[in-house]
Amino acid sequence: MGVTVERRGRILLVRMERPAKRNAIDQGMTAALDAALNELDDDPDLWAGVLAGTPLAFSAGTDLTDGAGPPTERGGNYGVVRRDRRTPLVAAVEGIAYGGGFELVLACDLVVAARTARFALPETARGLIANCGALFRAQRALPRNVATEMLLTGEPLGAERAWTLGLVNALVEPGEAEEAALVLAERVCANAPVAQSATLGAMAAVVAAEDALGWAATERAQIAVNESQDAAEGVAAFREKRPPRWNGR
Repeated sequence: MGVTVERRGRILLVRMERPAKRNAIDQGMTAALDAALNELDDDPDLWAGVLAGTPLAFSAGTDLTDGAGPPTERGGNYGVVRRDRRTPLVAAVEGIAYGGGFELVLACDLVVAARTARFALPETARGLIANCGALFRAQRALPRNVATEMLLTGEPLGAERAWTLGLVNALVEPGEAEEAALVLAERVCANAPVAQSATLGAMAAVVAAEDALGWAATERAQIAVNESQDAAEGVAAFREKRPPRWNGR
């Protein structure tokens, strides 16, 4: 399935492992991520989670060849990004977190990144849009002009700058993100789980109306893009490894 799950005391370590595809998410991975986060949400003995990738990539987002499969009932896209969570989740980022991979990061509560990590939203370079939360979460996690630059240019944001801008909680040396994320999760687990859950719930309630507007706006943008010739051209150019030929229609 491309996902492994390991219990570390009160922490559930969920690791995406599809290195040949840079952890690009297909239908099997979506189902496995959904099952893992269902376990995290439902087991009262689990007080925190860590979502990690491999040393070279957190995730390249949707597998453009096979697709990520349909949204899950509880988690939405990738089984993660529309989930109503109450258990803290830490992203451990090594290498690239591109497209939907970055949107997975934005869906987490805390972020640990290696200095060599990179974040990007390259969807418009494929004639597509970021449809898993970045259209509204990116400008919440970053200054709006930086989020806009990422969305419109597709160019990556390095981990050190992401740390200075407040996206990243802890910056570590390459190869140390997963362990550092587990240490941060242990710090979270040192506090009362009922209070932690109530805290996350209250924070989510504050932005619930904003998120609803964001998802509705994303769906409208998705419909407009799906009807465009540029969307088909962008995906074809990516698969054929050539520059796209946009016509603006």
